Amino acid sequence: MDIRKKITFTYVALSTFSTLLLCVIVFVLFQENNRYHFLKRLEDRAKIVASIHFQNDPEKSKYYSNLKKNGLEELIEEEEYVLKINSANSFDYNTKLNLPNKFYSNILSTGKDYFEVNSKYYLGQIFTENDQKYIVIVGARDRRGKTTTVYIAKILIFGGIGFIILAFLFGRILAIRVINPVARITKEVNRISASNLHNRLPEVKNSDEISDLTHTFNDMLDRLETSFEIQANFINNASHELKTPITTIIAESEIMLLKERTISEYIQSLENIYSQASKLGNLTESLLKLTQTGYDGKKQVQDIARIDELLMDVKSDLDKIYPDNRVSVKLNFAPKDSNLLLIPCNKPLLELAINNIITNGVKYSDNNEVFVTLSANNEWIKIAINDIGIGIPPEDIPHLYEPFFRGKIAAKYIGYGLGLPLASKIIRMHDGEIQVQSEQNKGTIVTIIFKKESSKRASIKNSNIES
Repeated sequence: MDIRKKITFTYVALSTFSTLLLCVIVFVLFQENNRYHFLKRLEDRAKIVASIHFQNDPEKSKYYSNLKKNGLEELIEEEEYVLKINSANSFDYNTKLNLPNKFYSNILSTGKDYFEVNSKYYLGQIFTENDQKYIVIVGARDRRGKTTTVYIAKILIFGGIGFIILAFLFGRILAIRVINPVARITKEVNRISASNLHNRLPEVKNSDEISDLTHTFNDMLDRLETSFEIQANFINNASHELKTPITTIIAESEIMLLKERTISEYIQSLENIYSQASKLGNLTESLLKLTQTGYDGKKQVQDIARIDELLMDVKSDLDKIYPDNRVSVKLNFAPKDSNLLLIPCNKPLLELAINNIITNGVKYSDNNEVFVTLSANNEWIKIAINDIGIGIPPEDIPHLYEPFFRGKIAAKYIGYGLGLPLASKIIRMHDGEIQVQSEQNKGTIVTIIFKKESSKRASIKNSNIES
């Protein structure tokens, strides 16, 4: 069963239940109202009957008789009985009355009661005259009440059926109004495939769930399209970058195997093969590290480290690789509270990311000065890396995080275009972001910002206390 039918049947079922419940309540209340008013009429009759019976004056007795006959509405099958009470538990019984003993017992104990049999009501009430108690019983058939009850029952039945039919029609309309936007989205989505990911769902102006669903799906298509493009570029560039050194190694080996060579030629050939193999090894290692962060750039963090100590470890590693580097780490803006410098992280990966960015500053500034500044507060940790290098052209900035992308100016430097994409993934994995400001031939400022959350700060503080 499709959703449209489910909505319709659910609406009809709820409407039917509500209508049935309302009809039952109305019918019961109507019956109770009829019974109440009819018993009040019988009570008035009983008072008049008692007045006639107890009246010694013939004129007054005649007056009450005329009032009963002409002043009150005639009752159907009316009966009147006056029974003398002899004691607390006995009275003069009339054989014409075929009423249960409980009825008389209730009258004697409470002073008044009624009994219904076959739509005929009997009302019994105790009256006292000259210290003598009497039971006055008045009986009549409520024909009008029965007729009105049948009439109201017909109205409720036919009205309920009509309402259910209307509920079915309204349910269909409601289902169509609710499902049509979803059906339209489904139809549009079925038209989108890997070959036309640029297509988008039409925007819905209403700020409801359907509009949110449309926006969410369009955002997902944006991410998918970007991922497909990055994946395609990654595969093409990776295959090209890997193929070049492998082809060179094979060609060099084939040439050397054609005939015997001198020792110097073998040495030169081995040096070429070693150079290409080293390039291939470095490229493979970079690709493995890029894969290590995961496709979406997320990996479980394990450590809690001080960011200032981590920067000094990065500087120590740079000093080993580039002994003559001119990197300066400035900690004068760092807070005195060491808890503000703690960050949950995968320490080796985060060191790798910061090392890649600083190394880029050293490389693309031709080993000019590179300044690394650390600052932090309760909301964020910020690392600014400022170099005086070749800078980045504005048209290259949107492509900085694409694997294997290298700008025209940077092409003359050795590299694979994997350092910054890898660093970006690792930093994003740690809920951070990279901001790049650059001007060609003047330098670049790369700012790394790690935003803190209250829960993270609490966990860091607790960890620091435990340690």
